Amino acid sequence: MNRFSGVPEVAEDGDTFEANALKKAETVSRTLNRPVVADDSGLVVPSLGGAPGVRSARYAGPEADDRANNEKLLKALEGKSGKERAAYFVCVLALKIPGEEPRLVRGECGGRIALEPKGDQGFGYDPLFFLPEYGKTMGEIPPELKNRISHRAKAFQGLLRLLKEIYRFEKTVPTEGGGGR
Repeated sequence: MNRFSGVPEVAEDGDTFEANALKKAETVSRTLNRPVVADDSGLVVPSLGGAPGVRSARYAGPEADDRANNEKLLKALEGKSGKERAAYFVCVLALKIPGEEPRLVRGECGGRIALEPKGDQGFGYDPLFFLPEYGKTMGEIPPELKNRISHRAKAFQGLLRLLKEIYRFEKTVPTEGGGGR
């Protein structure tokens, strides 16, 4: 967004991923008077009441890094096993076109939190996010695979379907003889 002067920083202070994505998309679209896609994403652990949730990037504090966030998550899950370690990543995309109501798409990727970090691919909670169907964490799988199965990939697939729906053009097939004029 550095290319666009006058775009305000948008505080992610909503209670849901949807609220944060909408706020960003509406603010930036209004400022630029252009179509905008904005996102909010994070990790949800139901046994922790949905934490880290919308505060995923700041789970261990406003200045915390990935390591601190991962350590706090592991500490919160100490003594928990099985279904109590279930988790899912969420990505919500908000599309705001000037003069139109905003539209939302949501992608999720399910898994569970591992006992310890594994892998050096990705970022954030990837080394802790275990994918049972692959027997590996997000931090261990190749980026190409992550980019096909992740919550972001699913959200963008949903956005592509939405855009095709919005901009569906009916093909007109010319008739023989110029259509009877």
